[in-house]
Amino acid sequence: MCNLYRMSKPAQDAAALFDVPLQAGGNAGEEVYPGYPGFVVAEGQMRTMHWGFPLSLKGKSGQMLKPKPVNNARTDKLATPFWKNSFVERRCLIPLTAWAEAEGARGAKTRSWLSMPDGEVFTAAGIWRQSDEWGDVYSMVMTDAAGTARQLHTRMPVLLSPQVRSTWMAGSPAEAYELCRPFPGELVLERTDQPWAASRRG
Repeated sequence: MCNLYRMSKPAQDAAALFDVPLQAGGNAGEEVYPGYPGFVVAEGQMRTMHWGFPLSLKGKSGQMLKPKPVNNARTDKLATPFWKNSFVERRCLIPLTAWAEAEGARGAKTRSWLSMPDGEVFTAAGIWRQSDEWGDVYSMVMTDAAGTARQLHTRMPVLLSPQVRSTWMAGSPAEAYELCRPFPGELVLERTDQPWAASRRG
C-alpha cells in the first residue's frame, strides 16, 4: 500500500501536462504523506487537497480521538459505504513521479521507490470528497501488484495512461472500475538506505 509518494516536478509544469489551470494559492511538499496536502486534478483544475479520508475513532472509554487519514482505497472495497459515493461521483487524478514502499526488518525498514523509466510525471487514480475535518480530501485507489511492484507489496496504485484518464474522470462507474487493474508496463525500482521512519512527520 502507498503511504508516501513524491511529486518532484513543479506544479505549474504538471498542470500543463494535464492541460488544466493551477489553482491559485495551492501548495504541497515534494514528498506527500498521509494527512498532508498533495496536488490532484479535479473539477477542471489542479488543486491541493489533504491526502486521506478522515476516519473517526473512539478511545477505550468512548471518547472521540483525532481522526485517522485513510489514504488508500482498495479496489475491492469501492462498493462499500465509506468509498462508494466518492467513486461514483468524484474521481480525480493524482500526479506523481514515484511512490515508496517500506522494505526490511521491523524497526530497520528503508524506503524503496517505484517510478516510470523516463522519470516523468505519471498518474494514479484517486477519489475525493469534502470533509468537515480537513476540507477537501482524496484517497489513492489500490489494486493487486504486478511485475516489479510485487517485489515490495501485494498491492499498488491504479496507474492510468494518458489515453484512459478521461474515462476515469468522466466515464461510468463500470467503465472506471474496468481500469482498476495491475499496471502491465515496466517500472524502475530504486532501493535506498533512507530509514522509513524518517517519512513520519508530526
